[in-house]
Amino acid sequence: MLLPASQYGGASAFTWPAALFLWGPGSWSDLHRHHSVQLVMPLDGTLRFRQRARQRWSTCDAVLLRPDAWHEVDARRTDVLIAFVDAESDLGAALVTRTTSDVAPIPSATVAEWRTQLGEAGSLTAARVEPWVTGTLLHDRRPPSLDHRVTRVLRSLPTRLAEADAVSLDAVAASVGLSPSRFLHLFTTSVGVPLRPYVLWLRLQCGARELARGTSVADAAHAAGFSDAAHFTRTFRRMIGATPRQVLQRGFAARDFHLQA
Repeated sequence: MLLPASQYGGASAFTWPAALFLWGPGSWSDLHRHHSVQLVMPLDGTLRFRQRARQRWSTCDAVLLRPDAWHEVDARRTDVLIAFVDAESDLGAALVTRTTSDVAPIPSATVAEWRTQLGEAGSLTAARVEPWVTGTLLHDRRPPSLDHRVTRVLRSLPTRLAEADAVSLDAVAASVGLSPSRFLHLFTTSVGVPLRPYVLWLRLQCGARELARGTSVADAAHAAGFSDAAHFTRTFRRMIGATPRQVLQRGFAARDFHLQA
């Protein structure tokens, strides 16, 4: 199940169940860690990374980071594609199996193939990112046939995020006439991630969308269903490694994230 995304100015985004792909100007991130699987790939040129302060820098064409791995990345002077992916998702599992290291360079030959599939750096669009994700990163996974009840839920969830009870497993399962256990199995099999982390990623994306529109942190947190601004910021930092405003200020989210099922 794909969630097509927006494109804006010099930066763009592509949303996936429990994942977010961003592309735009590269930057230098201080030493940090977060709870997502992360892929950082310059669209041309190289980047530098290290796992500890004062450690010697390593240079590569792209780097893959396991959840909660400390890392510092210098990707200045080039455009980059960054993927933040929930480790529980099909895509997260597919990425993690590519390495046994916490922080691992992607082989140059693989990166060259990926860049060919994505096309010129200046013309990258969601229409190019989507087939790369499905055909390359998830090449071993057969696209599921969505049950009509899962489709109904996917369409309604973004409008129910502000109410915690409305997106609980019991409430969502009842809305389509299924038991919680039956619905959870059906949803996870179809979408590739359980309901709870899927809802969390929807909330993060919704909050980022509201901030990109100029909404205050408190109002963005409320619209996305977080208890308060501090909860929103803590969760975003834990999953992405930066606050919502820091991500926006890097030039990735200039306008909007658009989600649709």
